[in-house]
Amino acid sequence: MGIPHFLVIPYPILGHVNPLMQLSEALAKHGCNITFLSTEFSQKQANSVGSGLHSLKGSSRIKFVTLPDGLGPEDDRSDHKKLIFSIRSNMPAMLPNLIQDVNALDAHNKINCIVVTINMGWALEVAHQLGIKGAFFFSGSATSFAACYCIPRLIDEQIIHSDGALAISPRSLLNALTMHMTFNLVDDWSGNLGSPSN
Repeated sequence: MGIPHFLVIPYPILGHVNPLMQLSEALAKHGCNITFLSTEFSQKQANSVGSGLHSLKGSSRIKFVTLPDGLGPEDDRSDHKKLIFSIRSNMPAMLPNLIQDVNALDAHNKINCIVVTINMGWALEVAHQLGIKGAFFFSGSATSFAACYCIPRLIDEQIIHSDGALAISPRSLLNALTMHMTFNLVDDWSGNLGSPSN
C-alpha cells in the first residue's frame, strides 16, 4: 500500500471549506496526500478574494481539483436549496471520472478515503460503489450534530412536524432532545441500535 490519499469534498461555503482546509493541512503534515475538491465557482471566488487556499497551495501533498456545480454564473448560490439540488443532480455522475483521472496520475497512491461535510453525503455513496472508504466530517458543535441526528426520531414521535414546526412546547422539546442525546445516541454509537427500553 502506498501513501494514504484523501479526497476531501466540502460543501462550498466557508464554514465547511475552512475546517476541511485545516484538516487537509494537518493530514499533509503527517505524510498523507490530499486531493481537495471544490466547485468551479467556489474555486474562482476563493482565488479572487485571496482565501486560505493560497497558503495550502505551497504544500506538494495537497492538490486542488474542481467540478462544476451545475448552476450558471448568474445563479444565486446563497439559495442553498437550489445549490444542493444542483450539486446532487450534477456532481455524482462526474465524480467517478475525476477519481479515475486523479488515480491515473499516481497509480501507487490512489485515493483510498473520501471525507465530506454535510450536504455532500452523495459522495460517500459514490465512494462505496467504487470500493473507497468514506468519512463524514461535521464542522459544527457536537450538540448541533446530535440535534440533527435526532430529527427523524423527533418527527416519528410527533415532537416536531416534518415541516419543522413544533408540536409541543419549546421546554418539552428541550427535554425530548436531552433524553434522545443521553440515551439513544450512546446506544446507537455503541452498536446497540434502539431505545433504552429495548
